[in-house]
Amino acid sequence: MNPLILARGQSIEKVTLKNIELSLLSSGQGTEVIHHRLSKGSDWSLIPEAGWDGMEFIYILSGVLRKHDRAKDLLLYPGDNMFFHPVREHTLFTADSEVEFLYVTSRPVFHLYSLDTKELMDLAVKTELKDGYSETHCSRIRKLSVLIGRAMNLTSEQLYNLEYGAFFHDIGKMRIPENILQKQEALTSEEWEILKQHAEYGAEILKNTGIPSLIQAATIVEQHHERYDGTGYPEGLAGQQISIEASIVAVVDSFDAMCVDRPYHKRRTQEDAVAEIVRHRGILYHPHVVDALLEVLTSFKYEDE
Repeated sequence: MNPLILARGQSIEKVTLKNIELSLLSSGQGTEVIHHRLSKGSDWSLIPEAGWDGMEFIYILSGVLRKHDRAKDLLLYPGDNMFFHPVREHTLFTADSEVEFLYVTSRPVFHLYSLDTKELMDLAVKTELKDGYSETHCSRIRKLSVLIGRAMNLTSEQLYNLEYGAFFHDIGKMRIPENILQKQEALTSEEWEILKQHAEYGAEILKNTGIPSLIQAATIVEQHHERYDGTGYPEGLAGQQISIEASIVAVVDSFDAMCVDRPYHKRRTQEDAVAEIVRHRGILYHPHVVDALLEVLTSFKYEDE
């Protein structure tokens, strides 16, 4: 029997989150059945949480879902399933094709992890538009950051946090006055100090959501303007004091800013932007991250979509 037939005639809540479409098929007595549709290349994760020892189950309907493992990846095909009671370690999945699967959990999570997060993501995009970026800026930063993270063999948990940290890196700018964000002349010292607060504001916003995945990404958001030589903000951290995920976002954010038109400068060519990043390798930017960027760009064409 096709499991989706159970949902016929019911009122189904749907939401699109990043490259994932979620549909709440059934909910009752603390248990939810959620249909997931992932576009090719998108990621999905299960994360352990302190104090939670319930059941989580996935059943593949179509496509190929890859479960990442340091030893050997596991490919899941239609009819395959996985059961967790509880989730004991961070588990990352990637859609090798468009994938549909059922996710069953013995606690209500749909509104917390989909609707609330989507509202925040929409706000992040609107904030970037006010800052002179295109609406795809957040997604570009997330996509290239994750590619670099994979090239650097980050763990599943690090990649998961990186996805959210990269997407929400500038969410704190929602608290910065629009006249400062859109100013075409050089900022005054007072205006610059106000703008710099967006990193701490962003971390605070994510922590206040109460959503574990966003709370874990807050450190990346807070540190993404720190620099390898200690000249960044807000804390002036240097070298290994900066999380590797934040170091990745720092490089990608700088690279993207050079490759697009901004209120105060015209875009550079990708070649010029790469040269500028390389020139500051080991100074402003983590050298291993710069090397991974160069590796990724050999097979990935980066464009302002």
